[in-house]
Amino acid sequence: FTTSLLLGTTMTISSNHWIMAWAGLEINTLAILPMISKSHHPRAIEAATKYFLTQATASALLLFSSMINAWQTGQWDITQLTNPTSCLILTSAIAMKLGLVPFHFWFPEVLQGAPLTTGLLLSTLMKFPPITLLYMTSPSLNPTVLTFMAILSTALGGWMGLNQTQIRKILAFSSISHLGWMTIIISYNPKLTLLNFYLYALMTTATFLTLNSTKASKLSTLMTTWTKAPALNVALLLTLLSMAGLPPMTGFLPKFVIIQELTMHDMA
Repeated sequence: FTTSLLLGTTMTISSNHWIMAWAGLEINTLAILPMISKSHHPRAIEAATKYFLTQATASALLLFSSMINAWQTGQWDITQLTNPTSCLILTSAIAMKLGLVPFHFWFPEVLQGAPLTTGLLLSTLMKFPPITLLYMTSPSLNPTVLTFMAILSTALGGWMGLNQTQIRKILAFSSISHLGWMTIIISYNPKLTLLNFYLYALMTTATFLTLNSTKASKLSTLMTTWTKAPALNVALLLTLLSMAGLPPMTGFLPKFVIIQELTMHDMA
């Protein structure tokens, strides 16, 4: 399954043809499903079902948008997306794949039902192919729609995360919020989106692996982990502060650069 995941991701990020990109996304989805449901717990099965239905819908929309574009323009090149209807449908498809507001409902539920290591894959590796497609098609997409989705994602990710006690759900809303930052800058400077994604993936990986080794899944259990592994707990604290974007930490860099770039475009 891991090999299939890597194959699917590589196919999508290295393809120029819409059908190849779609096939890569499908391989990815089918490879992660057994990983989500491997515990055979009813919640894990529910998470896998929700994930499958959402991703299948998003893939169908992606194929539909590329077919409309091919029908109008006669070519299947990813970078040559010129039809406005196609652009709008593609934006919805990628937003659904990533879990951007208003298509975010599935993500916290799926992450809560999946094991921590699979949750890590869902938050990082599974977001990479859709972000690559967003990066490649960003000149064609409507900046107003993207900005609207991004602002909603950032705000909602922050607000909804306040109300949670389950760590995985908090991390899911954190992911939605970070995706908002990545989406708002994609039309103006796509390289900053990739920078933000790489740093986010790094911080999330550190957080998930720490939680996995301390076996913490609720905030109440996290309170007592410092007695078992004090050094690891300090590392987790610093990583969480970095994810929050506090100035001396790494996580502050992408937010600062994005705000600077938006100010240059009279957006902030």
